[in-house]
Order: sequence, then structure tokens, then C-alpha cells
Amino acid sequence: MKFKFWGVRGSIPSPGPHTARYGGNTTCIEVRSDNGRLIVLDGGTGIFALAQTLLREMPVSANIFITHSHWDHIQGLPFFIPLFIPGNSVRLHGAYDPVSGSGIEKVMSVQLQYSYFPVREAEMKAAIEYEMLAIGQTVEIGDATVTSTLLNHPVIDFGYRIDCNGKSMFFTGDHEPYYNIYDPGDPGYAEYQSLIDEKQASVDTAMRGVDALIVDSSYTREEYPAKKGWGHGTFDSAIAMAIRVGAKRLYCTHHEPTRSDSELEAVFADVLARHAPLLQGLEVNLAREGLEVVL
Repeated sequence: MKFKFWGVRGSIPSPGPHTARYGGNTTCIEVRSDNGRLIVLDGGTGIFALAQTLLREMPVSANIFITHSHWDHIQGLPFFIPLFIPGNSVRLHGAYDPVSGSGIEKVMSVQLQYSYFPVREAEMKAAIEYEMLAIGQTVEIGDATVTSTLLNHPVIDFGYRIDCNGKSMFFTGDHEPYYNIYDPGDPGYAEYQSLIDEKQASVDTAMRGVDALIVDSSYTREEYPAKKGWGHGTFDSAIAMAIRVGAKRLYCTHHEPTRSDSELEAVFADVLARHAPLLQGLEVNLAREGLEVVL
């Protein structure tokens, strides 16, 4: 199994010379199973560049797993060129949203309104299917399995674990570490702490022992207090998570769009220096567009 980053920025695309080394596209990861089956994690603007490479291997059969419906994870879907070509098949997988009462099909239909895009889904020539996933559901894609896990974000957000012939990876999408909304001593503190401990244990179990852990690391620990509750993690929380679950490699992604590549590297160097005694063999990396990892 191998994977490749096509988009690593969070919130909004940030192209330009200040992001040229790590890339300015929003989230998209290409995964290939050992027998070549194509799995795509999220459809941010990075999926457009991925689509150009797929034109060389028609017909395309793609399974796209959407973590959640925020724009930076879906805004490239209408520009996924295989959707327009007869003979291709694309299946979108994602969660049911209890707030809107809609499933993954809404991710496409909203964007394909004439107010926003000139082509309707009915005019696309590929065979398009939708699969609404339950929490903890496992989907078989050739010789790989993809299992959903509910994570912590303002909207329903699935992390995905992929297993293939003894190798494994986990992608969080957007995730903020659980925290207690009550102060110690408040009446609801103990009950709420028990709830989030249970949720954290479930997430840790899903990630346990993966060969590669790809984690939302948007903020520094200094930036986080002002953005608490926005649904994103820090470099520090990502490293703590990787150590806790026994991951072999950590890839920090969802880079803050206002942070230049040089600033990103400086922040990363500071974090690594502080955590060096705790890493215990954990390999920690900054995700960048074009980085391909073979497990």
C-alpha cells in the first residue's frame, strides 16, 4: 500500500511563492492498495491535480471517502475530471448529517447547482454512486479495507483507517482533541469527563499501531487557546496522539493557510526540539504536496 499527498493546506487554498515548497492546495490524499485499487481521501482542491494524472489510466474506478462537508475538503469534487468521462465509475462514501438530515449525496448536489457551477450531475458521463457510512463501518475495496471512526469537529467528521495486507494508515480529516467543557468542581464535570474518556478510547483503538498516522496539526500550542472549539488540533496534540497509539510514522497536515513554508518549518523545528526525548523512535514529518509514502 502507498499514499500520496495532493493537498495539505487547511481552510482555503493558499497558492503563491510563500507556499511553493509544501503546496497551497486543500486536502486530498491518493491511496493505492497493493493490487492498485484507487482510494481517495477527501476532495479538496488537490483532487484536480490528481485527476490530471488519472487521464493516463482510463477507465478510472475511484472510491472517494469524504471526512466531512466543509469546503476545503470537498471544493475540488466538481473538477474531478473522471466524472465527465463515459466508462469511469466513482463512488463517494461519507457520513449522514443529522443536522441537515442529508447524506453524502448532498455534498455534490449543493455544489452542482447552476448558481455555483455550470454542469449538473445528470450531465456527467461517469457512473456515480453514493454510500452513506455508519460509525465503525468497514468497506472492502479490493485487497484493502476502509473503516470509519467518528472524530471531534463542529460537523460530523469521519477519520478513516485503511488496512491492506498487514500494513495500515489512519487519516483524521479535521480533529480537535477532546476537552472538558466544564471546570473541575462543576456539577457536570465528572459525567462529561467520563463521556470524553470513552470517546478518546474509541479513537485510540481505531488508530492503534498504524504504520502511518496523518493528523490535523493546524495550530501551535500558543495559537490554540484563541481558536479552541474550532475543531482543529496542534502539532503538540498530534505528536501526543501518535505516541499514545503507538504509530510508527506521523504526518502533520492541514497547514494553516496564512503560514508560509519558512514559518511552517520554523514552527515544526521548535516542536520537534521540545518533543525529542519523548519520540521513542516515532518518525515525524510535515506533509507536502507530491510526497509519496510506500508502507
